[in-house]
Amino acid sequence: MLKTSLLLLLLLIGLSIPVAAALGLLGLILEQLYSFMPLHRAMGDIAWSASTDSLLVAIPLFVLMGEILLRSGIADAVYRSVSTWLTWLPGGLMHSNIGACATFAAISGSTVATAATIGTVAIPQMERNGYNRKLFLGTLASGGTLGILIPPSINIIIYGALTDTSIPELYLAGIVPGLVLAALFSATVILACLIRPEFGGRRLRFSWSDRLRSLPDLLPPAFIFLVVIGSIYAGFATPTESAALGVVCSLILAMARRKLTLRILAESIEGSMQTSSMIMLIVVAAFFLNLVLATIGLPQAVSDFVTGLEYPPAISLLMIVGLYLVLGLFLETLTLMITTIPIIAPVVFSLGYDPVWFGIILMLLIETALITPPVGLNLYVIQGVRRTGNVDDVILGALPFVAALIAMVLLLMLFPGLALDLPSRFY
Repeated sequence: MLKTSLLLLLLLIGLSIPVAAALGLLGLILEQLYSFMPLHRAMGDIAWSASTDSLLVAIPLFVLMGEILLRSGIADAVYRSVSTWLTWLPGGLMHSNIGACATFAAISGSTVATAATIGTVAIPQMERNGYNRKLFLGTLASGGTLGILIPPSINIIIYGALTDTSIPELYLAGIVPGLVLAALFSATVILACLIRPEFGGRRLRFSWSDRLRSLPDLLPPAFIFLVVIGSIYAGFATPTESAALGVVCSLILAMARRKLTLRILAESIEGSMQTSSMIMLIVVAAFFLNLVLATIGLPQAVSDFVTGLEYPPAISLLMIVGLYLVLGLFLETLTLMITTIPIIAPVVFSLGYDPVWFGIILMLLIETALITPPVGLNLYVIQGVRRTGNVDDVILGALPFVAALIAMVLLLMLFPGLALDLPSRFY
């Protein structure tokens, strides 16, 4: 049953059928093959319940917030400010790429928006200052993945909805690993530049007065982060309500910068509608597929199979991590999440692992899939922003950061408190 499901999914996606349609078709085929009930009659109810779930309403709101901030020029100011503080390190502006991605990730919730926005600002600096092309592009592709881990994250909302796990706890759990991962990315750059100093390009120097003058440019992302995340933990708002507050604050910031025109507002709404429609159509199809899988007993069969192997939980978890690393080579990240979580999550929970902790492990594995060929989305986002050369440069430049991500997964497995300490203090 599992082999049939996986082969059918790969076949449908390989035929270039849109992801939502592929998931829906897979559900219908599995229903005909294995179910004794006409599950397709529940599609209307499933579509309605998924579309009206108050938790999932946060997705289009966070997307709209990111679209407004993307077009308001805040990213340019953030990049300039971060550059004044980090260019003294070996690797110069490559640390600014990572730092700016981490900062913008905290207000956009999207990997694609983060990679594209910071890439647009940073890539002109690459040739101008003589940086190693591959490593510089790799920092942008990998830094963009931080949008999945650092709250607010759209992927964390989807994981929470699929596993019935607390979104506020997941958000708290992602903060420390996100910062540690950013530090690991910077350490990777430093190591590369110590081995090959010519990779570091021309060193830019800034005075303390330059740094202090740049601090106001970091206030907008700090303001958004405090409003969105702070309102949740202060008890003022649910995740969905905090997303609405984020949209209001992004509009205020755009007005303050005199960037809020009717054209920008229309483009932001149109972009958020396109992205949200794509995500929600996949979610609706996935909910139907999950119903079919649960009815035919696939998650329970997989759980029984894994526990029947009688491997230690750590070995079983390492096998699951390896499975995600392999699947991430071939599946787009949202598809990877939605198709595997209903099957894999119950297995992991039955092994005794914490749902919040596993959610952060999964986000790291999804990040890895974003920068591993042949379908790593961030690789092509950066290449699209670059518009010249070959995507091989981005792929090779991202490989050291894949190693950093795997190291972070192992670190989190050895020290689960990195993810669980903050949630345990609040809850």
